[in-house]
Amino acid sequence: MDVLRPPLININGRIYRRNIIKEEHYEEEEDFSYIESPESADLAEEESCDTHLIEQTDKGFRCAIDVPSVLYKYIIGKKGETRRRLEADTKTSISIPKQGVEGQIVITGSQKAAVTSAVTRVEVLVESFRKKQPFTHFLSFPLNDPKIQEGLLQFKDEVLKQCAQDHGVDESIFQNPAKLHLTIGTLALLNDMEVRKACEHLQECQNFIRDLTGGKPLPLEVTGIEYMNDDPAMVDVLYAKVNVKDGSDRLQVIADRLVEHFVSVGLMVREWDRVKLHGTVMNTLFRKDSTVEDSGGPGRQTISEREAFDARNILKKLGAHCFGDFELNKVLLSQRYSTDCTGYYTSAGSIDFS
Repeated sequence: MDVLRPPLININGRIYRRNIIKEEHYEEEEDFSYIESPESADLAEEESCDTHLIEQTDKGFRCAIDVPSVLYKYIIGKKGETRRRLEADTKTSISIPKQGVEGQIVITGSQKAAVTSAVTRVEVLVESFRKKQPFTHFLSFPLNDPKIQEGLLQFKDEVLKQCAQDHGVDESIFQNPAKLHLTIGTLALLNDMEVRKACEHLQECQNFIRDLTGGKPLPLEVTGIEYMNDDPAMVDVLYAKVNVKDGSDRLQVIADRLVEHFVSVGLMVREWDRVKLHGTVMNTLFRKDSTVEDSGGPGRQTISEREAFDARNILKKLGAHCFGDFELNKVLLSQRYSTDCTGYYTSAGSIDFS
């Protein structure tokens, strides 16, 4: 790490420096220090009070923070060292529920400023380690209309008939037709409360989506294929192109605005300026593990384990393949590694266009 340019983290509009401290006989652990700007010093206590309610009690002050149980261990630290250091540095007491039990972390202290400081440091730890959690859900446009599924099966048959001799082309790397989808963005929802919160925020998007669609389903056509990387002879992902029939960019606008909303409420991390909408039809991640999704990240395999395939003949012979057309009428909050009764991902929430 460049000590002159330490990594920064933004929490609720405030900037913190992340320092890596490696202690003897201890795992590498992240410590956080606030970078104080002159104008923010006087506002620190007020901002923390805006974020969390700090109550006055007979013995001092108290604040309860909602933290998913999966993140408790990062606040406790190895053999409780992180919690003890936080308590010693801020002169507070930090009560954490038992591992696996959802509840609140309660911080108490004799001084309000001390509780405020402890709350801030716990927030920084939670935010940092939250980003390291694998995603659990994703927003999706389902493409599993029967006509599109049939179009994929026809595509698969033609590829295996005409291009099976090409390097890496194998039946196992085709997408399951019942799980055809466009990924809008991924979320790490770490408990039931966060899933409910995501569902509520999805509902808040219904009005702008209906304004864009006119309160009607969106007619789409799925035609043509494209590849992800630069070399068509070494491809990992081949995807179908999806467009609105009237040639408008309404599908793209809906996707981008959904991501913008979920990023603004802290439930999603922005990865690109615009959502790359792609309906994956072949993915080398499926070769060894059919349960892997293409919703972002390498899933259960590392990139080095992937065996690319030669897509040149597929692109030449089937590059204009028509998978079909259908009317898209919903956005789903889909659960990773799940299957519902239709064969699609289990839905935690949804909104309709009409």
